[in-house]
Amino acid sequence: MNLSALTALSPLDGRYAAKLATLRPIMSEYGYMHRRVQVEVTWFIALSDAGLPEFAPLSEAARTLLLGLVKNFSELDAQAIKDIEKTTNHDVKAVEYWIKNQFKGHAELEKASEFVHFACTSEDINNTSHALQIRAGRDVLLASLNTVAAKLRAMAHQFAAVPMLSRTHGQTASPTTVGKEIATVYMRLQKAIAQIEGVQILAKMNGAVGNYNAHLAAYPDHDWEAFSRTVVESAEPVGLGLSFQPYSIQIEPHDYMAEVFDAVARANTILIDLSRDIWGYVSLGYFKQKLKDGEIGSSTMPHKVNPIDFENCEGNLGLANAVLRHLAEKLPISRWQRDLTDSTVLRNIGVALGYATLAYASLMTGLNKLELNEERLAEDLDAAWEVLAEPIQTVMRRYGVAGAYEKLKEVTRGKSVLAEDLHRLIRSLDIPEADKQRLLAMTPASYIGKATALAQRI
Repeated sequence: MNLSALTALSPLDGRYAAKLATLRPIMSEYGYMHRRVQVEVTWFIALSDAGLPEFAPLSEAARTLLLGLVKNFSELDAQAIKDIEKTTNHDVKAVEYWIKNQFKGHAELEKASEFVHFACTSEDINNTSHALQIRAGRDVLLASLNTVAAKLRAMAHQFAAVPMLSRTHGQTASPTTVGKEIATVYMRLQKAIAQIEGVQILAKMNGAVGNYNAHLAAYPDHDWEAFSRTVVESAEPVGLGLSFQPYSIQIEPHDYMAEVFDAVARANTILIDLSRDIWGYVSLGYFKQKLKDGEIGSSTMPHKVNPIDFENCEGNLGLANAVLRHLAEKLPISRWQRDLTDSTVLRNIGVALGYATLAYASLMTGLNKLELNEERLAEDLDAAWEVLAEPIQTVMRRYGVAGAYEKLKEVTRGKSVLAEDLHRLIRSLDIPEADKQRLLAMTPASYIGKATALAQRI
């Protein structure tokens, strides 16, 4: 059976493949190879500028050729590396050999070819490549999250003054506004985005067990730690533009990866919460969904317009978080100076980010379909006069009216409360006339506190 969108084992490369075009060049096997080539080339060029007597600075022509290997890296190049790997059975060594093959016919580079992968362990190349992938993948995720955040902010402003009945424990509660509830999600998401952005992406280039053993064996007087820091931290293309990890075993400890994945999972949890709430509001009729010509909600019930985008979002965020949490828990753990359990796990970073990216797209589709049903919101508010028991008994407490809570409980608890019931009680109260009139004028729709201002100020 040929591999295609129909036969792919993962829906990320099958049903949903077209929605992940921005992530695939970064997090795929191709993307991993591309970054490995970038790291090897960057290290090689830096070595030529390190003042080593056996490796003179490269000519501009040689540098152009080398940087071109990175800039113009193609699927054919990736396939050529895979073909070499069939012989080497070692993926990093295959990259090294492929680069050396590109030197053929270029005397200057052929002469210096043994400085490709010089003093490096495979993990010097792999950890830096993963760091470059994670940095780029994070940018894709953040772009999507910021799009969601911008939509939520716009909705918060649009619906800032639209009153809505709250539900605590599923029961009617003090009213709020649609905008304020969305503003709360926006503020939570903004904090989560800042946490994702704030994680330093670390990389190490320090040899087999982190001590520069081979480096110092070859050039004992060279400051290899300073050199490695420069390669890791200098801006591209002369460096990798990452943050330097000075202490490691054979692998970079991956604690920063856990921070990134935990932060993304927290953002995802916020959006699962949002998706479930919107799903519920659609069920209550607070939101309608724009119809799409030809779309079918049910194979047997023609009337249905299902909130499938929010369900899709919730499901895919659950899958993303399952993988993200495993990555965060597993990757910082390595037996002694290195075991291989991280290798296969790291290859699934793209799976986690893929499900998250897919979910964000579904969420945006769903949010863009929503239309507020203010009539339905008003109906629910007008049927919930019992929520005014809170302000009435609070004003009663202010003026020392004995048994305020108990009196309101007697009038409202477990009963269908009408405006007249509350007004009768208010008129009987021994409180200032101005406060009495203010309470009489209050409705469930007007009892929204500072909700409008809170939504408008984000």
